[in-house]
Amino acid sequence: MTDDRDHETPGEPAVEELPEDELDLDDEGMLEDEDEEDPGPPHPVNWYLLRADELEKEWYALNRWVETTRRTYGLPASVIPPFWHRHDELVWELSALHLHWLCAYHPEQNGSAPFGWHRDFADARARLREWVAASGTRLDRDRPTRQTTWPGEDPADPVEDVFVADRDADFVEYVAARVAERRAAEDAFFAGADPRTGELR
Repeated sequence: MTDDRDHETPGEPAVEELPEDELDLDDEGMLEDEDEEDPGPPHPVNWYLLRADELEKEWYALNRWVETTRRTYGLPASVIPPFWHRHDELVWELSALHLHWLCAYHPEQNGSAPFGWHRDFADARARLREWVAASGTRLDRDRPTRQTTWPGEDPADPVEDVFVADRDADFVEYVAARVAERRAAEDAFFAGADPRTGELR
């Protein structure tokens, strides 16, 4: 059996020789690791409440994960279409699936968590197929998700197909527009705040 003292740096006192007030202890009396920066499991993403900078970050993180996932599992456009980013129902579903994946593969998660993710992934694929079929988005074209007009509402705009030659360029342009909208809303909100107190006037 190896003595832990064999690995101590010469000239430095052993841990057990240091007075307690010189040790970095946490509330439970355990040694703290200064290099440990574990933020813990990820939290749900509420797309309505993100600041502009956060929104841009989350969009690109989700896009990278969706790209990896659709290639890893060979998913057809009937499950994850190229223009998923233009459909809120697909964004929320894929965002929830992404969060579920992050939690399932978190270092502190138990070993069976990935199996649970794959089980839920099967359910999610069924919902994605349903929403993709209802929206009408396809491999090389897109259309806005059709909205049902309720009594008293103005008629919805006509739904027409839009052909898109470069999906990645469309994603970048779409996200930039959404981020600009969110930043403009933030600026308008803070413009009504008292600079001294921060309260809305």
